[in-house]
Amino acid sequence: MGKTYEGGVPLAEVVRSGFVEGVHRGSVVVLDADGATVSGAGDVTSPVFPRSSNKPMQAVGMLRAGLSLTDPADVALVSASHAGEDFHLARVGALLAGAGLDESALHCPPELPVGEEARAAVLRAGGGPTRTQMNCSGKHSGMLLTCLAAGWPLDGYWRPEHPLQQRLRDAVEEFTGERAAAVGVDGCGAPVLAVSLTGLAGAYLRLVSAEPGSVPRTVADAMRAHPEIVGGTQADDTRLMRGVPGLLAKVGAEGVIAAAVPGVGAVALKIDDGAGRARMPVLVSALRRLGLDAPVLSEYAEVPLFGGGLPVGGVRPLR
Repeated sequence: MGKTYEGGVPLAEVVRSGFVEGVHRGSVVVLDADGATVSGAGDVTSPVFPRSSNKPMQAVGMLRAGLSLTDPADVALVSASHAGEDFHLARVGALLAGAGLDESALHCPPELPVGEEARAAVLRAGGGPTRTQMNCSGKHSGMLLTCLAAGWPLDGYWRPEHPLQQRLRDAVEEFTGERAAAVGVDGCGAPVLAVSLTGLAGAYLRLVSAEPGSVPRTVADAMRAHPEIVGGTQADDTRLMRGVPGLLAKVGAEGVIAAAVPGVGAVALKIDDGAGRARMPVLVSALRRLGLDAPVLSEYAEVPLFGGGLPVGGVRPLR
């Protein structure tokens, strides 16, 4: 049996009215532009499930397997965890229709959008869960189109033994420089591969440092050119890519995020309890270790806590 994740260390504290009422533990690694470790805390060498932070590598695998997308926004979409806004759903629908498919071909489960505004709009209109609204429907659409391009069966495209998933695994392992330590079932039903945070950060650095015009650079450039497609109007990774020149970022479930800037370095982290509120302050602290600064980083440096509708504290990084 391989090495298992040992758990992290205190990375953020929850301070209310000057009193520390909680701590979020986790692990974080910071690499410089050459891939050397600048700093790390917790267990950054054992495997974790990066969840949707693996999507850019999976998108590389799709393009290498024959997926042909003329619009960079569609490349961003197959790399996305979208918020289910109207422009997301329209683009997913167009991808499927262009291949003669509809949402019944998607294996991802019916869900409401993850974005609060989009979810509320669906419910006000009397709607309910659909497969296209599921935040991984862009990835699943890309998987289906890849199978059509490669001549692979659509049936079971989500299974780990399917030739599509084998090619996507090859891409994840190539860019992380690691063999997948485990294969799980992600929330969308597709495989998720376990790698270390150090491998994940290195993968993002390789994506942004790839040769212009190459497949990896095509994915990184598309995501950075269309950050609103990757997440949504108010998504954390979207706002980061808008606000920090050259930055590639992608969140993953259970408190994961990875980010990289060419010529600067990369960060990957996991909050052990999966709390999204601790993820961004810890990331900002790590990015600042690389000398990065931008107004959006200051906005995320502390997540405010409220009492009676007024700010009374915040979630703050400890490192």
